[in-house]
Amino acid sequence: MNDALALVVMGVSGSGKTSVGHRLAEELGGVFLDADDLHSARSVRKMSAGVPLNDDDRWPWLDRVAAKFRGDAGAGAPMVIACSALRRVYRDRIRQGVGAHVFFLHLEGTEEVIAARMVERAGHFMPASLLMTQLRTLERLEPEEAGSAVDVHADLEAVVEAALKTLPKPGER
Repeated sequence: MNDALALVVMGVSGSGKTSVGHRLAEELGGVFLDADDLHSARSVRKMSAGVPLNDDDRWPWLDRVAAKFRGDAGAGAPMVIACSALRRVYRDRIRQGVGAHVFFLHLEGTEEVIAARMVERAGHFMPASLLMTQLRTLERLEPEEAGSAVDVHADLEAVVEAALKTLPKPGER
């Protein structure tokens, strides 16, 4: 892993991880990856059926996320991965797997705002019925974790602008 920014855009489903992650990667001149694309077919079937994943489902997925940071996908450019990373142990698993500094950007919003977004989106395997499970699972970033939180109530451009202000600058990573 080089000194390029390794950024996880985290939060519950519907918080805007993919949209914000894409825009951040564009702004940073980096590479974007959606960790949803790294789920096993079995896990996607479970979630599509409204069944929450358990930790045994998540460990190999989190290892695949870390492997993407370790790989050459970024080729020296910042790498942005949208990944729920809801619990501290999941974030620690990614950090340990990467072997380098990872910054976590937590997209926060109220249940009402996020639920409304989930209902509006089409074609995603995560049903709105699992939002409460995700909110109960969510552990906010702890003070010693490298990361920041951004409120998602504003429009996409305002959220991206706020996020950019919280990211570590080169030499701070």
